[in-house]
Amino acid sequence: MIALSVVWLSSAGFAAEIDWPMEPMEPDLENLPSLQNGLRLFTNYCLGCHSLRFQRYERTADDLGIPHFVVMETVVFTGQKIGALMTTAMDPEKAKNWFGAPPPDLTLVTRARSPEWVYNYLKTFYIDDTRPFGVNNKVFANVGMPHALFELQGVQVDTCKPRVKGCYQLAVQEGSGLYSPEEYDQAVYDLVNFLYYVGEPARLERQRLGIFVLLFLVILGVFTYLLNREYWKDVH
Repeated sequence: MIALSVVWLSSAGFAAEIDWPMEPMEPDLENLPSLQNGLRLFTNYCLGCHSLRFQRYERTADDLGIPHFVVMETVVFTGQKIGALMTTAMDPEKAKNWFGAPPPDLTLVTRARSPEWVYNYLKTFYIDDTRPFGVNNKVFANVGMPHALFELQGVQVDTCKPRVKGCYQLAVQEGSGLYSPEEYDQAVYDLVNFLYYVGEPARLERQRLGIFVLLFLVILGVFTYLLNREYWKDVH
């Protein structure tokens, strides 16, 4: 299945300024079920075209609390070993012929854009028969890729009349996707949450370490103050 691309370039260059009310998205790296589901979604819908070439299966499994054998049975489909990088099997030259450019690596996409941007991007694909792949996007106008999560979301259409400014309405045809709108929103959240983790796998560890460092500095400051007062108490 063709996978998503969040940093794909259109023929005119980078996407134009965003004219869409962005929904907030707050990642939660302590929500392991969300991260695990995000990994599942990425390997099923994204890894066919896009790699995470700075991320290893083993590190991902350890961080997300997934046994190695489960990852090998349910995630690794290319015969790679558990210590291998999460790379795609797609031939870059063939991809260039199909899409005009090889699908980009997504390891740092939430850092290059933002989790909020990626979240809204994945929610705002809509049917547009004028585009090569039959879809367009409200966050990235004239995007040059198909809607990779189409079977999950279903058929989404722009219900605004042409050239009506200030109209921001998209509607999913009921029953056209495997997920309900609420389930799809959660799936997109989980996928973006996983990509946020991939952007810096040591983020939680760094934040926890930072707390201890600050506590150490506070304690050190107290002792430094007491020592300084002891040195200067006899100075008139």
